[in-house]
Amino acid sequence: MAIIGIDLGTTNSLVSVWAQQGSELIKNPLGKVLTPSVVGLNDDGTVLVGQAAAERLITHPQETVGDFKRLMGTDSPVRLGKRDFRPEELSSLVLRALKGDAENYFGFSVDEAIISVPAYFNDIQRKAVMGAGKLAGLKVERLVNEPTAAALAYGLNELEEDRFLIFDLGGGTFDVSILEKYENIMEVRASAGDNYLGGNDFRDVVVQMIAQRHDIILAEIAPEVYNRLLRLGESVKVALSSAHESSYHILVGGKLCEGRITREDFEQASAGLIRSLRAPLERAIADSLIAPEEIENIVLVGGATRMPLIRRLVTRLFGKLPLCHLNPETLVGLGTAVQVGLKSRDHMLEDVVMTDVCPYTLGTDVLDHMSANENDMVMSPIIERNAVVPISRSRIYTTSYDRQDKVRISIFQGENLRPENNILLGALDLDVPKNGAGEEEVEVRFTYDVNGALEVEAQSLSLKKVERKVLRNETTISGEELDRRFDELQSIKLHPRERAESKALLARGERIYAESLGSKREYVHGLLRQFETQISDQRNRNTLQEHEAFSEVLDLMERSVFDPEQF
Repeated sequence: MAIIGIDLGTTNSLVSVWAQQGSELIKNPLGKVLTPSVVGLNDDGTVLVGQAAAERLITHPQETVGDFKRLMGTDSPVRLGKRDFRPEELSSLVLRALKGDAENYFGFSVDEAIISVPAYFNDIQRKAVMGAGKLAGLKVERLVNEPTAAALAYGLNELEEDRFLIFDLGGGTFDVSILEKYENIMEVRASAGDNYLGGNDFRDVVVQMIAQRHDIILAEIAPEVYNRLLRLGESVKVALSSAHESSYHILVGGKLCEGRITREDFEQASAGLIRSLRAPLERAIADSLIAPEEIENIVLVGGATRMPLIRRLVTRLFGKLPLCHLNPETLVGLGTAVQVGLKSRDHMLEDVVMTDVCPYTLGTDVLDHMSANENDMVMSPIIERNAVVPISRSRIYTTSYDRQDKVRISIFQGENLRPENNILLGALDLDVPKNGAGEEEVEVRFTYDVNGALEVEAQSLSLKKVERKVLRNETTISGEELDRRFDELQSIKLHPRERAESKALLARGERIYAESLGSKREYVHGLLRQFETQISDQRNRNTLQEHEAFSEVLDLMERSVFDPEQF
């Protein structure tokens, strides 16, 4: 039985395995290890996942969706064609595609996985990831925090002693974790982050710059034009990582918008996002009780760390050059494979005790005796954020009213003083004797383990009566609802794997057709019809030559689309 590691990303996802030679990334049908986290409906009703779907964001915006990882843990429905999907259902379709790639690699069925999540994902978001795994037909052995996975990929678990900071800026989320290795223990000292800050926000800065320069009202343009702007914004952002300026041109509402953006312009416009990165960094350092100069290594993770302004920020803050992997997008995926190896107790890996932290404060609500309003409630922390897990902590509370016979222990997760601004995880009730206010004592104990399970125990000290409740990393969807949605998703057919390359090339050609005009559009139209005829010919058993030829022509067309000097 094989266990796979999965990095479920906002922009791209990948699947990995622990093999004889170490971590190995599994390729998708296009021969690439990165699969875009995009889902779309094909014309025949099958589901497209990955590059083919990403290409159709422009040509079929109503039937294609991406960036749904940011919605994980919410009830926000996502419209795809004629049906609404939950975010975890869309994620499960990506996981199904990755599972299929792994099964093609092994030659047999795979049903167990370790999935990485942002360290700053809350309990509800983690449960949504677990739910997505179940909907994909996977038993999720555990969730591993992305910075921890990145540390494993870098081999930091093999160092004798070290203190290091993982700076993980992906497409949609930002995580920072500070870890310490001593003896055979790798301990996460602190984690912080922002689940709504990532490389896509820097892409949006470019889009806003173009819109402002050319008086484009983004809310009024068609979805396909907006998606073209997003694609252009990403292209310019990537170009500015290696060049000091980038040209752009795009047709919006019949008007040609063109110009140049310098790296300096982009970085000035991104100043607000840079300030947003500093807050989690400072919070993690403060919580870790480790001074910046005591951190030996800074590891950059995530594709957005390729931007020079990010590398300069880290170098300036810590006074040392960060460690930069050749492919920062794949580090977390490689690390999930190492986690698989550790779980399997592979002889190649030294036994290392991995400790993690509780990323958010856990507590209950109590009356605020400092408030003029006698009914005001405040959050009473029991386990504070960045406490090393497993951990067990308790506090003693008293009854608030005369002849009170029941105490409700509400369980909250978050940092806000006001309980209603935190996340309610659950509640339990405990019977107490009817006595005067403050006369009855209740001990509340929270026990939190490395898998994110929280046991809550409430005991009446006079009656010695105990009530318990266990909150696990399980989907918030009920069992019956989960089964129903699983059956529905199983009836949705993924586009055949063996035709993925053809479909991706056709979708790319259709997208270039949509972006072209005049004689160029007619030329692309002819190429598309010719390619469709070639791959549909039943006598043609080997379409490799046709794929390569069509791909080369599209490469030339792509350059002419994005580089005005080619015209």
